[in-house]
Amino acid sequence: MSNIVLRTENLSKSYIIGHEKREHYVALRDVVTNKAKQFANKTKHIIKGGQLIAGNEFEEFWALKDVNFELKKGDRFGIIGRNGAGKSTLLKVLSRITEPTKGRIQINGHVASLLEVGTGFHPELSGKENIFLNGAILGMSRKDIIKRFDEIVEFAGVNKFLDTPVKRYSSGMYVRLAFAVAAHLETEILVVDEVLAVGDAEFQKKCLGKMSEVSQEEGKTVLFVSHNMAAVKELCDTAILLNNGKISNIGPTNNIVREYLSKPIKLNQHQNILTDYKNRRGFGEVRFTDILINDDNIPIDPTSEIKIVFTAKVNNTVDSIYFYLSIRDPLNGNSITETKHECLFFDTVYVGTDFSFEFTIPTNTLRTGIFPTYFWLGKNIELCDYPFDIIDNVFSLNLDSDKRTDELGYNSEQPNGLFNLNYKIFNLKKTTA
Repeated sequence: MSNIVLRTENLSKSYIIGHEKREHYVALRDVVTNKAKQFANKTKHIIKGGQLIAGNEFEEFWALKDVNFELKKGDRFGIIGRNGAGKSTLLKVLSRITEPTKGRIQINGHVASLLEVGTGFHPELSGKENIFLNGAILGMSRKDIIKRFDEIVEFAGVNKFLDTPVKRYSSGMYVRLAFAVAAHLETEILVVDEVLAVGDAEFQKKCLGKMSEVSQEEGKTVLFVSHNMAAVKELCDTAILLNNGKISNIGPTNNIVREYLSKPIKLNQHQNILTDYKNRRGFGEVRFTDILINDDNIPIDPTSEIKIVFTAKVNNTVDSIYFYLSIRDPLNGNSITETKHECLFFDTVYVGTDFSFEFTIPTNTLRTGIFPTYFWLGKNIELCDYPFDIIDNVFSLNLDSDKRTDELGYNSEQPNGLFNLNYKIFNLKKTTA
């Protein structure tokens, strides 16, 4: 009997992206004709299982394209790729949250998914009630859930709050309980997305240990998505590297992680499309439209200053604009060094304003290597950060040198932790009320 628990064959998923086209003068017959065509296109895409986005002009975007792999019982499988590569879409399709546009999935057994905080929970129900609800959704009998109930509660550490509605839980408590339910119930496949990043370091380590345990001792197959390369290497035996919805490579995890870290994104691939870049967070009042690092010279000499030029646009009037930058460890995603929240504008900045600003990172701040970056625009509200735009893990600093590591100087004042950046604002096209 085959021990294959999951197989994909030419798995593909497309979305229709809508664009608004405004015209001053349009004939009535053209309006009717266009609406009829839009309706036909929408209907066709719904039949294919597509998701629609508002707009009167449409283009097809393939989030996944011809993805093929198979997993056996007990496999621990990592899914690696940069933001927008198709990782979360793949997990949603495998979890049957959304249907594929083309291709086939064969799954033998129950799938427990933890894709985002609160998946499968009802906010008005208590923690105890949600354990039973989530178990029932996963196809478990009440008897099976009772059998594992004490283990779930102990692992999650929410004993005192079992009778409290989960809407009152912190995000950390939420994800602890959700992971405990998914990991302890009797399912054959466990799917975990980056949601574990919500928990603290101790809980993340506990989760990795549990996933390893259920794989080795209970024969569960684990699919794990994370930007934490150290966690992927620790847990997973094999991995795939996704790029633009396609499998770039598949093989032993160490090899895949090495390839992922050795190929920083070339900045000019993003500069022209950053205005419309979709994989970002924040409320959108101000957006990055362009980022240029060291005039696009790759690699960067670690003994020289690193110059980063940002261009941004104000989409809604704001009363201040702050900037924050963090440089991350490529393996675990932790911040190696970061700035304070620098105030670029401390008074009203009106909609339509465009501006550029340049930061310089001091010489010898970093040693050689490839370092993911985190860029943030927002405002401070009584010590609570309000983000306008976040560009996370899209651009990397690629530092290389002909010198040996021990020959390189190093900024001993702030090698790890907070440091001040010199910056200046230019190309300011400021509008007024």
